[in-house]
Amino acid sequence: MPEIPLGVLDLVPVSSGSTAADALRNSVDLARHTERLGYARYWFAEHHLNPGVAGTSPAVVLALTASATSTIRLGSGAVQLGHRTALSTVEEFGLLDALHPGRFDLGLGRSGGRPQVEPTPPPPTATPVVDGRAPGGLLIPPRFSFEGILGSPRFALQRKLLLLPHAEPQDYAEQIDDILALLAGTYRSPEGVEAHVVPGEGAELELWILGSSGGQSAEAAGARGLRFAANYHVSPATVLEAVDAYRARFKPSDTLAAPYVSVSADVVVAEDDTRAHELAAGYGPWVRSIRTAEGAIPYPTPEEARAHPWTEEDRALVQDRLDTRFVGSAAAVADRLEQLREATGADELLVTTITHGHADRVRSYTLLAEEWRRRGHAPAA
Repeated sequence: MPEIPLGVLDLVPVSSGSTAADALRNSVDLARHTERLGYARYWFAEHHLNPGVAGTSPAVVLALTASATSTIRLGSGAVQLGHRTALSTVEEFGLLDALHPGRFDLGLGRSGGRPQVEPTPPPPTATPVVDGRAPGGLLIPPRFSFEGILGSPRFALQRKLLLLPHAEPQDYAEQIDDILALLAGTYRSPEGVEAHVVPGEGAELELWILGSSGGQSAEAAGARGLRFAANYHVSPATVLEAVDAYRARFKPSDTLAAPYVSVSADVVVAEDDTRAHELAAGYGPWVRSIRTAEGAIPYPTPEEARAHPWTEEDRALVQDRLDTRFVGSAAAVADRLEQLREATGADELLVTTITHGHADRVRSYTLLAEEWRRRGHAPAA
């Protein structure tokens, strides 16, 4: 069987009844466990103004995690460029690389205060979808509209607090080009002035672009010959559009001769399906809190989740995410991950698991790694 590396995407979730400090300690501990289990990468997401998510600064959490691990690749999934500059991004990751050379992935994303613009029309998807199913049976649900979140008062406040007064984000594609030039030591201003970042220039970083659709992110990654990570766990309806658009626009670069794709999925694994669904019970209320623009709540216990009063509107709001989460025994979840890989042609898969209890989350990653290795998708331990 072909090797298909598994990576970890960690939001640093805060469980109900615990603290952000607990969440940070748990994430560092999970990174140690997944390193021993043979996971290829460990990425941290960036989110703001969410009481249930402590991952506000990927670079800071990466520094803590790098000191507690030794071999697993570490990265951002993703640094939100909407409120950053190319220089600050290269400087942060240059510092990380200076102490831990060759271990970091710099994943770049468009969100984080960037004003809404009309998306670039993606090319038609090359992957057939029949009755909501892609090849291999992967579910592709109806498209979800993020307008309610992006137009919410909380999102407007986030943008206000992240950006300096009167500041506007730089064009995303230009920002990526500036990052590439600063890393390579070839940056020149329009007036011809050179800029050299120390540490940062020449850093051994692996660059990734993260995207949820076939718009500007997929186009930028493909046109520059960069690696691309598509988010089935964020926007399952548009994952095929995203990977197809990236491949259609791909041009070989000095670092990448052919398209290279990672695809993410929400996963919970336990000894059997019943136990896994019990552990996954908090996911619905948690996703609802995000999609109603409240901000992610502390992750509820199964008991708290069952006590949540659901309306038909609530269920409709989160149904696509519930239907596309992979929950069950290790064998059942591995089957679903193989479906995802077949439908998208992914070179790697990125797994994100949230449970209320830390031990249950560690157990989920352990059971999955053992099953993945048994199927020949990972090197022998």
